Amino acid sequence: MVNRVLVVDDEQTLAQNLQAYLQAQGLEAHLAHDGASGIELAENLAPDVIVLDYRLPDMEGFQVLETVRRNRQCHFVLITAHPTAEVRERAAELGVSHVLFKPFPLMELARAVFDLMGIERQRRATDQPAEGFVERRQTRNESFPLQLYDGSWVLADRRRNGAKPPEPDDEQLLTGE
Repeated sequence: MVNRVLVVDDEQTLAQNLQAYLQAQGLEAHLAHDGASGIELAENLAPDVIVLDYRLPDMEGFQVLETVRRNRQCHFVLITAHPTAEVRERAAELGVSHVLFKPFPLMELARAVFDLMGIERQRRATDQPAEGFVERRQTRNESFPLQLYDGSWVLADRRRNGAKPPEPDDEQLLTGE
C-alpha cells in the first residue's frame, strides 16, 4: 500500500523541506504551491493525508479542504503561522484534528501524518538530530544556512570570521510566514 501525502504550501523552501522530511520517513510526498494546483493534485493523486497551509496565495486552506472533500475522503493536517481562535474553531468545525502552528518540530508533523494514516511510526536513523535539512536564505548582506533538524529549527551563524558556528540550540525556533 502506498502512503501518499500532499503538501500544499506557497513557501517553496519550507514545502521542499517538508517533502524531503516526509520522504525520509518512507512516505510518498508531493507538493503544490497554491490552492488550485493543490485541489487538482488531490484529485489525481488521491493522497491519504494533505498537509495544508492556512494562507495560500489564491485562497484559504479551508477552501481547498472543502473542495477536495466533495469528491474524496482524505485526512488533513493544517499548518499555520496565524493560530487565531477563529482558525482553530473553523478547523474543529471541519473535523481537522491536527493543527500545527509554525514553527513546529518536524517530528510533530510525522506524528500527525502517521496518526491519521493509522500507521505505527518506526523510529528511524533520521530521528537523530545530526540528520538535518539545509535551507539557504539570502538576506541583503549575509547568506546563512538555516538548518532544520528533526525536532527543531536551528539558525547556524557563520558570520564570525571563520569561527566555528555555535552548537545548535534546541530551544531556538525560526518562523515561516
